[in-house]
Amino acid sequence: MRFLLPIFLVMITGFPTVFAQDTATSPSSSESVASNHGAEADDWFTKKSTWNGFERFHFQCAGRHSYLVVPPKPLENRPWIWRARFPDFHKEMDIALVQAGYHVAYFDVANQFGCPKIIDNAAEFYRLMTERHQLNTKPVMEGVSRGGLFVYNWAAKHPTLIACIYCDTPVCDFLSWPLGKAGEKGTGVGNPSAWKACLRAYGLDASEAKTFQGLPIHHASIVAKAKIPILHIVSENDRVVPPNENTYRLRDALVEHGHTMDVISVPQGTKKSQGHHFDHPAPQRVIDFIRKHAG
Repeated sequence: MRFLLPIFLVMITGFPTVFAQDTATSPSSSESVASNHGAEADDWFTKKSTWNGFERFHFQCAGRHSYLVVPPKPLENRPWIWRARFPDFHKEMDIALVQAGYHVAYFDVANQFGCPKIIDNAAEFYRLMTERHQLNTKPVMEGVSRGGLFVYNWAAKHPTLIACIYCDTPVCDFLSWPLGKAGEKGTGVGNPSAWKACLRAYGLDASEAKTFQGLPIHHASIVAKAKIPILHIVSENDRVVPPNENTYRLRDALVEHGHTMDVISVPQGTKKSQGHHFDHPAPQRVIDFIRKHAG
């Protein structure tokens, strides 16, 4: 029944303009999500399933499929991982962290490419996680591939609401992917159908997109000022999301603003994926990074 009080307060006061975490003692996972559901509390999820041995609760938020994976024993400060796109790719770190007490949450941002509308919609998801489920106000942001667009565009709008960022071969410039012509000298293969969908999501034409300034590569000053810890992993032969046009370009911009980015470099991704996929060489390094900044 503990969910009813936060929802009752929201009905009276509305959402605050600045997100804030309840300072009362956080309930255990079994009390807040996994069990102890009365009839009144069951309405927040539509289906329950299992994710790698852990309880997972599916629900709709802002009209988009979402879910929450619950750890057997949550850590006291209730840290959580917010996964952007491809939640089962290189999931070994997330599995270990759930076992260690982290929640993992997923909000479907497919075909939105980090556009302003989905960033605004995501605020509802954030409120649900931090107010109703009383998770930490600073999640770990994890972005895979095109998920990088969402992660950094969220960070640009809410830089103080992030514990750290971990990205896996992330897109940082939509001219690199899906267009494939970053600076008119791009080496990426591009994806024409995804590029059309990207333009629709942003409400831009091709000419406007070339001068658009709302992408991760343009957010270095905001991220640097917030001193957000960052770790990326890339493959050097990636032709889908070339690191020189994305991760390394963002890293150079961060350095110019007095910040830094750690990078795990994989020499060769698979031929089948054009270098974009690979076996993760250092999952423990990622786990240690996340636990250091959000544990």
